[in-house]
Amino acid sequence: MAAEGVEILLRDNLRRLKLSAMALEFPRAGRQAREVGSSYEQYLLELTEAEHAKRAENRLKRRFREANFPVLKTLDTFDLDLAPGLDRRLFKELVSCDYLKKKENVIFIGSSGTGKTHLGIALGVEACKKDYRVYFITACHLVNHLVEAQEEKVLERLLKRIERADLLILDELGYVPFSDRSAQLLFQVISDRNEKRSTLITTNLSFEKWTQIFGEAALTAALLDRLTHRAHIIPCNWESIRLKQSMKRRDQ
Repeated sequence: MAAEGVEILLRDNLRRLKLSAMALEFPRAGRQAREVGSSYEQYLLELTEAEHAKRAENRLKRRFREANFPVLKTLDTFDLDLAPGLDRRLFKELVSCDYLKKKENVIFIGSSGTGKTHLGIALGVEACKKDYRVYFITACHLVNHLVEAQEEKVLERLLKRIERADLLILDELGYVPFSDRSAQLLFQVISDRNEKRSTLITTNLSFEKWTQIFGEAALTAALLDRLTHRAHIIPCNWESIRLKQSMKRRDQ
């Protein structure tokens, strides 16, 4: 069979086998292999590595898309010098994602502008890179979704979707108080994840003020008991990073 016919059939077979990267790369790899005299095994290895790399890239894109990040924030874009009180040893451990294997929680507590959301998203990005399922949502949006799902009789479906996430990032807890029903639904989410999956929370309120959010003292105590039992609690007590950056831009 002519070389052109072989190439057409090979490309078709690779696409049927859903080996799209190999289908794209084999002509170039074949030419290079002939030029340098590579073995068949070396040629095949290069093709399979290209396929593996492409699938890993697509999987990471899918993880980012499923995570629902509002913006993509990474550790490289966070100036640690602006967060002098951050326990860098602990944060380095969190970047390794070992806490996800142990089903531990992470709670960032601090005033607005200290970078809690940035740090939370950055940890979520690292989790995606290690092929964990991540889901980011603000506390207000989550309780709204829960209430709507309950009213539409699809609450169980939503709860299962949330439960599948290896890491639930619950952002901005504390800015808006919840109704009794909203508080109970959020309690259910956190209880369902207790010691099964990890939850990361950013909040502007210290724990003793959480009754301002959830209302009922008994429910708040039970919630905190579950969240903090296996948790890394990170105080963000430094000055507002946003304010510092705004002042710097103004002075330039």
